[in-house]
This record gives sequence, C-alpha cells and structure tokens, in this order.
Amino acid sequence: MNDPYPTDSGSVRLNTGGSEMRTETRPDVSDTSVGQLIGEVASDLSTLMRKEIELAKAEMTTEAKKAGKGAGMLGGAGYAGHMVALFVSLALAWAIADLADFSLGWGFLIVGVIWAIVAGVLYSKGRAALKTVNPKPEQTVDTLKEDVQWAKNRTR
Repeated sequence: MNDPYPTDSGSVRLNTGGSEMRTETRPDVSDTSVGQLIGEVASDLSTLMRKEIELAKAEMTTEAKKAGKGAGMLGGAGYAGHMVALFVSLALAWAIADLADFSLGWGFLIVGVIWAIVAGVLYSKGRAALKTVNPKPEQTVDTLKEDVQWAKNRTR
C-alpha cells in the first residue's frame, strides 16, 4: 500500500509538514466503475473551470470599473489641458502682436505655425511608434501550439 500512515477505517493520516497529523477520509470507490470515476472527474473539472471563469469575470469587472474611473479623470485632465493650451496660445498671440508691433493677425499666424510644427513632430513620432506594434500575441500563440502538441502526445 502506498499510504504512508494507513489506518483501519479507510482514512489516511497525513503529515502536514509540522508535528501535527490530520486525518482525511477518502470516499469508497470499490463499487464504482472506471467510466463513472472518469465522468465524475470530468464533471468536477468542468465545475472547477466554470468557477475559475466566474472568479476571473468578477475580478475583471472590478478592475474595469477602476480603469473606467481613471480614464474618465484622464479625459477631464486632457480637456483642461486643451483649455490651458487654447488660452495660453491666445495670450501668446496678443503678446507677439503687441511686442513686435504686428497686427493681431500676424501674432495668431505665428502661434498657428508653432502649433503646426508641434503637430507634425507628434504625428511623425506617433506613426513611428505604431509601426513597431505587433497585434498578434506571439507568446500566447506559441504556448497554445505547445499545449495542443502536448495534448496530442498525451492521448497517444
């Protein structure tokens, strides 16, 4: 018998690593067919997977709510930053026109050219960054292929 500490009642005393021993009762499966046992294991695995998926959904829902709140705050900050840029640009245009004795139109044109340069630089850097993005999750695909190969080899 492989049980390290068998008892007379069909229970097994387990060494928990410390000085304590605990007793765990095993179900009597002597009258159960292998097919029934495999069916029970499959059912238990199915239940376990459903529970794991439910737990993942609950965790993801909580995290999504947190992310949504954070994204909303960032959106508000972006809008506020846009307003700051607008009013600073207006003030800069008036200051340029006043200091250089230009008409107000030339001050706005100079500020507009500055913003066009900023937009061009941001566009080129953003486009270069997007070209490096790989939408295919390579590592996940590789591990899934390994899992399929392992399952095929296991069933042979």
